[in-house]
Amino acid sequence: MYKCLPNIPGWLPLQLTLLPMLAYSSEGGAAHATMKTCTTATLAIVRLFFLFPLFFFFNGDSQLLESPCSAATDCGPGLYCGNCPAIGKDQPFCIRGQATIPSSIISGMPFNKYTWLVTHNAFSIVDAPLLTGAQRITFYNQEDSVTNQLRNGVRGLMLDMYDFENDIWLCHSFRGQCYNYTAFEPVINTLREVEAFLAQNPSEIITIIIEDYVHTPKGLTRVFTDAGLDKYMYPLAKMPKKGEDWPTINKMVQNNYRLLVFTSDSSKEAAEGIAYQWKYMVENESGDPGVVAGSCPNRKESKALNSRSASLFMMNYFPTIPVQSEACKEHSTPLADMVATCYKSAGNLMPNFLAVNFYMRSDGGGVFDVLDRMNGQRLCGCSTVSACQAGEPFGKCKAITVYNMTSTTTPGNSGIFSGSVQLTGDASRINNFPAIFALFLLPFFITFYTMLY
Repeated sequence: MYKCLPNIPGWLPLQLTLLPMLAYSSEGGAAHATMKTCTTATLAIVRLFFLFPLFFFFNGDSQLLESPCSAATDCGPGLYCGNCPAIGKDQPFCIRGQATIPSSIISGMPFNKYTWLVTHNAFSIVDAPLLTGAQRITFYNQEDSVTNQLRNGVRGLMLDMYDFENDIWLCHSFRGQCYNYTAFEPVINTLREVEAFLAQNPSEIITIIIEDYVHTPKGLTRVFTDAGLDKYMYPLAKMPKKGEDWPTINKMVQNNYRLLVFTSDSSKEAAEGIAYQWKYMVENESGDPGVVAGSCPNRKESKALNSRSASLFMMNYFPTIPVQSEACKEHSTPLADMVATCYKSAGNLMPNFLAVNFYMRSDGGGVFDVLDRMNGQRLCGCSTVSACQAGEPFGKCKAITVYNMTSTTTPGNSGIFSGSVQLTGDASRINNFPAIFALFLLPFFITFYTMLY
């Protein structure tokens, strides 16, 4: 059973965290100088304004965000009962578990004007079935099925694809090789989950980002076609290639271009018509370099983050070695601060994709709250997307007396919760030195054994 608790005293709302960068963006250097004169008292008042209502807001018999609870039924829609021992919060509170779909509030904007939640290694799920007959020795990054991730508002999936057993598999491996102890499942299984979701939700758009180790000729084309996804794929020839805006969400849905697929293998553009990722998006460093406070460097394959020759921006925020129990701490103030840092590094451009591990774990609002604030500021100039008003001028915000935690995920397809969110187990057994050491030594033992025999 997974638990996660809020850290109200340590939570700084993203709107406040981003106030300096927004002032710099709107008024230039003068505003930046003015920003530095903000007093501690002013910051305290703003912070109190955002946090005070959370202590008292209830909805009938169901408590809302960061209220004490003892079971999932104690919490309102889109919330579950959990805690966060990593920051010393052991007693259960209501925690957010679903994203707001921003296009359900402000529609008709170009695709690249929104920010979407992405699950890093979406397939690498704790307690995923062992399909190869071998005990799996690898890291885990998520806790629920891809279907459930999509139902909870995830709209981007990072998938590592390899040639394996005369097929294409999802594998969390190394050195470009998939082994039976690092393999998860044939990729078509996951792609069929995506196809089922798109078929059931005709207004939703999903992005798949492939770490590509597939060498089988036309291998990706075949597996996407076999999964029934070819009819949704955004045509390569129509993708913006010089930093222009993408079509509006409405236009993409109208044309049924509801699946964007990007690959890390540049040869696949010519060979299979699949977009080379870094031609269309910039991206910061992944792993430990991407979580260093105050720094947001681009990864080596990407153009500089402030380049305007690509119209999409992927922000990675996850450590090299994923630790389940630490994710709730990572998804609090440090994440909000890093968004502000990456925004500045990108020349005051908000990321379009936010990729994380263990996306549901937080000390309260977590990743979902950060996303709401990112979308609110970009789409309507408001502190949260819940304050946006369709058809109103930019900056005209709806009065929000309490933080609106009602989920606006696809109606009828909310995340599947059981009890206090029965996720798929505990990855801690592999998050220890012997397992990590063995994981990195195994390929060398295999190479040595091959040389001998």
